[in-house]
Amino acid sequence: MSNSKDPIGFMGKTNAGVLLAVTPEYSQIKAIHRAGAGRAESRPANLTMQPEYRTIGGTRIRFATGGKHDGPVVLLLCPLPQSILCYDPIWKILQDHCRLVAVDLPGFGRSEGGMEYMSFQAQGDFVEKFVNELGLEDVHVVGPDVGMAAALHYVIHHEHKAASILVGDGPGIVPTSNGSIINKAVDSAFWRMMFRVTGAQAFVEGGYRLACVNYIPNNDEVADYVASYDGRLGPITYWFKTYPENLATVDPHLDDLDLPTQIFWGDHDIFLLVDNGERLNGRMKRSQLKVFENCGHFSYQDRADEFAAMVLDWVNGGFRTI
Repeated sequence: MSNSKDPIGFMGKTNAGVLLAVTPEYSQIKAIHRAGAGRAESRPANLTMQPEYRTIGGTRIRFATGGKHDGPVVLLLCPLPQSILCYDPIWKILQDHCRLVAVDLPGFGRSEGGMEYMSFQAQGDFVEKFVNELGLEDVHVVGPDVGMAAALHYVIHHEHKAASILVGDGPGIVPTSNGSIINKAVDSAFWRMMFRVTGAQAFVEGGYRLACVNYIPNNDEVADYVASYDGRLGPITYWFKTYPENLATVDPHLDDLDLPTQIFWGDHDIFLLVDNGERLNGRMKRSQLKVFENCGHFSYQDRADEFAAMVLDWVNGGFRTI
């Protein structure tokens, strides 16, 4: 599959440029960018993942399965502003060793769902339903970004079936050390309106330009992300508006969570600063922290080989040593 059409377009890039101009951290990331990092290019996607749909709890959900049937079970929860297609680089590496499942959380990616899913609780409840629907056991739940919130809520508040969690570059600890773009989304009704008005193209383009130091996306995956959030940024901005109260459902329980936890973070994450991961590691009973060097917010793409190696080391026995 290859799409030569630019999925962002002139207006999307113009609007993203406006948002980047008022994001002080952009100059920091721009200075260390690999040439072309974060900008979609026309090249063959050669996607390995084969998404499908199923209705769960009355909501149509997109997910993918694959890999080694008798391998360790790895469940990948989608981040924002992406979909499960963002995992294709590590999927290609993990598929010979792990049983793989990836899901677009409801309200994110190409799964249905709206305002009713814009809380940590709703996402955690969904993960429980999804795991049970697919009959998964002893699951290693990988949750970056919004997936981190869902994974933490799931293992804290449910009779979970997780053997471990791998979480990072996302919310969970109070106080949260945010970059300016997150503070705008959380604290300012004006900026939430601006994100809605500028649209999905600018949302995705801006996200990639700020989140990648190394990775160059292709047009096909970016087109999928744009389609994922086109006309849906209202509920997404509500997720940010309610961020503080949602954090309060997770943070008080971190010290008591008795589950092997691999924390990961990009050292140049300017959305949620690496300080969050360091403090999270200090709070949890059974955790270790991996900081990817020369890496942005999208660590599973920006350092795909290292990220996949981390997952393999963990699920092949590393989690038992924590």
